Amino acid sequence: MVPCYNEANRLQGEEFRTYVQAKRDVSFLFVNDGSTDQTLQMLQQLGSLVPAQIQILNMPVNSGKAEAVREGMLAALSSGPAYVGFWDADLATPLAAIDDLLGVFAGHPELEIVLGARVKLLGRDVQRLAVRHYLGRAFATCVSAVLRLPIYDTQCGAKLFRVSEDLETVLQERFSSRWIFDVELLARFLRVWNGDREQAGRKIYEFPLHRWRDIPGSKVRAKDFVTAAKELLGIWWKYRRQDTYATVREGNETTHAGPSPRL
Repeated sequence: MVPCYNEANRLQGEEFRTYVQAKRDVSFLFVNDGSTDQTLQMLQQLGSLVPAQIQILNMPVNSGKAEAVREGMLAALSSGPAYVGFWDADLATPLAAIDDLLGVFAGHPELEIVLGARVKLLGRDVQRLAVRHYLGRAFATCVSAVLRLPIYDTQCGAKLFRVSEDLETVLQERFSSRWIFDVELLARFLRVWNGDREQAGRKIYEFPLHRWRDIPGSKVRAKDFVTAAKELLGIWWKYRRQDTYATVREGNETTHAGPSPRL
């Protein structure tokens, strides 16, 4: 699914149309999140060109990217796919990367999540503004500390998920964070997996993207990193580890199961 808010000047409609016509097993659900420009009209026109593979979900009132993604993912799940995910409308990550992420799933049946990662390596064409790169690295370090996972890039707008009961579970509740819901989503998976980081390491994979570029017109500003830091603190507080004990009674015997592993 593709969340859209005032994307009339950045939406690469022709690229989406060309891609789905070449990939008959892929479809897109565009979520119009209360746009005030011509985004909805553009999406409707795009959907009319390939109606079997491009659908539109219109949210009349802007709810923020987090809720647009959650509603879109839930709507996408209702069609019974094997994989769902979300992709940025500006195509900073090219659509060809979908094939790369699906290829990772194909070779690793134990995986539940494949994340695109913006890693500037030799042979990779990753072009990112320096200030965003360094702010992003500092933020990613904090995220790793909060989640206690060696994750490189939680904020790249290219993510795919294997459809599972765990995925449906983590999407049931609205996100408390508006900007960094990606981090909260991973925190929820960890909660479902009882805080087992080894299990998370087997189920989550970061794929270094072959190409990624900053697209002019992004709604993210440097000051938003301050908001993100506050939300990260809120996520830590909400999903923090609590030393509670479960009591199990069997006859007259009481057993303490020990501390429950949580964030």
